[in-house]
Amino acid sequence: MSAQPITLIEAITQALAHELRQDASVVVLGEDVGVNGGVFRATAGLSAQFGPERILDTPLDETTIAGLTVGMASQGMRPVAEAQFDGFVYPMVDFVISHAARMRYRTRGRLTCPMVLRVPWGGGIRAPEHHSEANEAIFTNVPGLRVVMPSSPQRAYGLLLAAIRDPDPVIYMEPKRIYRQYKELVPDDGEALPLDVCYVLRDGSDITLVTWGAQVKETLEAAEALAKEGISAEVIDVATLTPLDFPTIAESVAKTGRCVIVHEAPRTAGFGAEIAARIAHECLFDLLAPVERVTGYDTHIPLFRLEMKYLPGTDKIVTAAKRAMAYT
Repeated sequence: MSAQPITLIEAITQALAHELRQDASVVVLGEDVGVNGGVFRATAGLSAQFGPERILDTPLDETTIAGLTVGMASQGMRPVAEAQFDGFVYPMVDFVISHAARMRYRTRGRLTCPMVLRVPWGGGIRAPEHHSEANEAIFTNVPGLRVVMPSSPQRAYGLLLAAIRDPDPVIYMEPKRIYRQYKELVPDDGEALPLDVCYVLRDGSDITLVTWGAQVKETLEAAEALAKEGISAEVIDVATLTPLDFPTIAESVAKTGRCVIVHEAPRTAGFGAEIAARIAHECLFDLLAPVERVTGYDTHIPLFRLEMKYLPGTDKIVTAAKRAMAYT
């Protein structure tokens, strides 16, 4: 057990170390993940502990990293690759979509692709272009991929263990804005959390707030603010975007009759649109108001001064919730 509370990034390091100790087929690879311990220090100390044969520094070539990862995974290893930044993932997309996601289907189950692609994700760290993108929807549309996004140190640890142990490819997107935002006690007990499950973080009866990743913090703050005005908000952390645990969302919407979906990615064709469409189709007669969405804008994230204006904030979530509550 961790003697002291740890951050989300430290929980990721802890999970990687645990699996490297337990499973000789696990390797970590990426740009600067070895000697330097990664740009965000997610792999700090792992090279000294497990050696360069297990913690592989690669060239600055995302295409090669993706190809190596798919190749190793298809031959019995469990590679964990790092994209370093969300905007660096695009050269990897061909290997991930054309090969990793199709391996089980293409070989009729004779081969699988048990790889994890770690992607530091999202804005809010005052980084330039290609370093602050919310691009999860690229992967949620691809059959054969799991897309996972933790929102706390405890879930980061448990979900990463589950992702590494999964027999199929997992895109593990890490909200870097909350890498060091707060700490939790995270037992290093090797207990994985279930994938494909939404987590109800707060019970409520008046409105359902659905979100994932870094926006969980602001959504919980919005629920607190609404409670002060007599509005009881249920908060759901999606955690695994695909496959989506829609029954948990549907059960909540059936109880509350109202829903606000919150995500950082651009509004058009964001994953929130899929959730909204399913609510409209499967929960229509439970709804007391139109489904609201609080999202990023249909632009690239602006640099520095406007960055936090772009991201969904507590006030925007509260306003959307009140708009939904105005329907009677």
